[in-house]
This record gives sequence, C-alpha cells and structure tokens, in this order.
Amino acid sequence: MLSVKELVSPYRGSEKTYEMVKDQIEERWGEECAEEFDPTCDAMPYASWVAYGYQVRKGQKSLKSITFIDSKDATTGEVRKIKRTVNLFHRRQVEKAP
Repeated sequence: MLSVKELVSPYRGSEKTYEMVKDQIEERWGEECAEEFDPTCDAMPYASWVAYGYQVRKGQKSLKSITFIDSKDATTGEVRKIKRTVNLFHRRQVEKAP
C-alpha cells in the first residue's frame, strides 16, 4: 500500500480553491501544517481515500471546496457551469484501512 505522501489526488483546482482549503487547514491544524499543504496529495474526497486503501477516522469533519461542472440543457443544448461543493479530507484525518 502506498504511503499518504506517495498518493496522487485527482486535484484539478484553481488557485482560489487551493487558498480556500489552505485557510481551513490553518484554522484546524495551524500555520505550519498550512504551509506544508500540497493539494496533489494532502486532500482528497472520501471515495479517493477509500480507493487507495485508507479510511477517514470516525468523527472527522470535511474541508469544503468548490468545483464547477458543465451541464448541457437537454432541450436547448446550451452548456452552463454549475457550482458544486466538494468535501475533502486531509491526510491527517485518514488512516490505513484494516
């Protein structure tokens, strides 16, 4: 099983979403942890952690991020962007699954 630092997340976020998550990390675990934050391996959605053989510790609260998805209207064919909240968990919130 890969260590947490060897995992690569499906992160495709912007600088703004990076800063949003980094600020939440600083609030919870301090400035030092926030400065070390690497979005490509430190925070992922629940399903990604599970896919890599990790589980989120009981009672952990997710970090909030946003993403935009394209939605095509079935009648007009018009494509529009829809804002969605993404729940992420930091590597400090997970452990290897038994």
